[in-house]
Amino acid sequence: MRAVRDETVGRLAAAGVPDPEVDAELLLGHVLGLSRGGVQARLVVGGALGEADAATLESLVRRREHREPLQHLTGRAAFRSLELAVGPGVFVPRPETEQVAQLAIDALRATAEPEPIAIDLGSGSGAIALAMATEVPHARVWAVENSPAAFPWTRRNVEEVGAPNLELVFGDLATALTELDGRAAVVISNPPYVPAGELPRDPEVRLHDPEAALYGGPDGLDVVRVLSTRAAELLHPGGLLVIEHAETQSAPIAAILAADGWRAIAHHRDLTSRDRATTALR
Repeated sequence: MRAVRDETVGRLAAAGVPDPEVDAELLLGHVLGLSRGGVQARLVVGGALGEADAATLESLVRRREHREPLQHLTGRAAFRSLELAVGPGVFVPRPETEQVAQLAIDALRATAEPEPIAIDLGSGSGAIALAMATEVPHARVWAVENSPAAFPWTRRNVEEVGAPNLELVFGDLATALTELDGRAAVVISNPPYVPAGELPRDPEVRLHDPEAALYGGPDGLDVVRVLSTRAAELLHPGGLLVIEHAETQSAPIAAILAADGWRAIAHHRDLTSRDRATTALR
């Protein structure tokens, strides 16, 4: 097993995979039905890999060498305390989005409302909505998704997690949930924000994430403009809007929000000190 693990690390490193040790051990664990810690423990005590498992691992490693996302190979993606089902057709949740979700979770916990309403517009895998629903169980959460390719993944994750305080809606974020106008405490979105002429650097994103979840028009902000107006309708006075975006988009997003009458516009950095989210009060 150790020889196979070390060979896999070398192959993935040669292919340019960013964290070859992590991916090698997660792939090995996927094949063996072990956690990464379980794989590391097995490596310490020693052991061999059976022929069938070795053949399965070889197939997965070849796909990863071609930069197919690790999460597509395992079918799972970690997000905060959750493990979500993902695959072709849905955006793979990123670690930096965990911090963006924290902004909404903190706001929900701080509100004096007995059942604050939170809305995740463009929910994708359901990661943000499910994090809010499970971590703030007294909140009432709605997840809105309109992609026919992504929605089955959203529904699957909602059903698997089973949060009783979450409702899933297939609909356009520009028009959905009019019955909640003026009632929401938090509206959050990780919208498509890559400019149409700009290709993402990572092959995993460029080749495998759905275009509808990536590209936001000529300047990347078409959906942000829609969010600004729709969230203003959904939120009650004092409600919070949270938008994830690229590090270069803070200023233009602030200008959009200011023009639409938002207050207390603030930018928030991720763990790499890059601007990653903007918040504003209704």
